[in-house]
Amino acid sequence: MKRITPLYLSALQQVNWKMPTEFRYPSEIAKSWLLEQGSLSHLMSQYCQTLQVNFCQHQWAEPERLEVDELALLSQERCLLRQVVLSGDGFPWVFGRTLIPQSSLQDQPIDLTLQGKVPLGLTVFSSDNVDRDALQIGWAQTHQGPLLARRSRLWMNHKPMLVAELFLPDCPVYTKESV
Repeated sequence: MKRITPLYLSALQQVNWKMPTEFRYPSEIAKSWLLEQGSLSHLMSQYCQTLQVNFCQHQWAEPERLEVDELALLSQERCLLRQVVLSGDGFPWVFGRTLIPQSSLQDQPIDLTLQGKVPLGLTVFSSDNVDRDALQIGWAQTHQGPLLARRSRLWMNHKPMLVAELFLPDCPVYTKESV
């Protein structure tokens, strides 16, 4: 999984992000997944018996290592960088990259630096005060062909984090609708 991570990361960094109203959705199922306002981890758990988190990276990132558009959605400070692959029943479904500014980690009911193998979405959306904004959607060009991606800013107790998700080929987001 670790050797595939740079390819997924590179693909995410090259997405031409669009507003949800400007994006052409390949299906209604894809649209519902991409526009999900709650926890993607919770949504995924409805499609599998076992939801698993595989760590790719969990470390501090200095602002100069971040993309300009990421800094515009956050702040110019050190961030906790968490990269994971979420798998449903053993199949990799989503590559996730989260940036949590150091100031967003303070005064939270849960220490997000110790999140471990618990999906971040399950923790964040169990908080009393959570919002999502700055939702963007696009296609990522990968060695596996074009894959759907989304990026949004989550606010947990009025403190931001930036989450980017790349939907891998086995993810149910690509399920064809039955007629």
